[in-house]
Amino acid sequence: METPQPSEPLSFTVNGHISKTCHEVYEAVADPDQLSSYFTTGGAKGRLEEGAEVTWDFHDYPGRFPVQVIQNIQDEKIVVKWAGEGVAADDGMNTVTFEFQPVDEGACTKVKITEAGWLSTPQGLTGAFGNCEGWTGMLAAMKIWLEHGINLREGFYK
Repeated sequence: METPQPSEPLSFTVNGHISKTCHEVYEAVADPDQLSSYFTTGGAKGRLEEGAEVTWDFHDYPGRFPVQVIQNIQDEKIVVKWAGEGVAADDGMNTVTFEFQPVDEGACTKVKITEAGWLSTPQGLTGAFGNCEGWTGMLAAMKIWLEHGINLREGFYK
């Protein structure tokens, strides 16, 4: 029996609060040096500026990934596209949206990460669940790095 396909591609959202300003949290994602300090274990090349194509490399996950920056609204939102397996788009790319919302009069930031574009197939579901785990890990690593200067990801996946 075939699994019915939804009319829209699947998406997921993860979120968390970081005790830093929207600008500080935004920069931790947009700035390749900062991103390399807690997330891209093999390094990030290029700032996340609208229209740019940058690369994210992970030593603890095989591969260097090209990332296309679709939208950038400083301190509020970054939208990127990157390749995945089991995605609905003809170009093989999913859309990832980072949103930064001030809370507690700006002393804290709610970070919301949404990835959209997965097919409701075994391959799409495997990709979606894996990336959901990855973005949740990124949020936790970013929080501990920004608030306490600790690289949580180092050795985590090995």
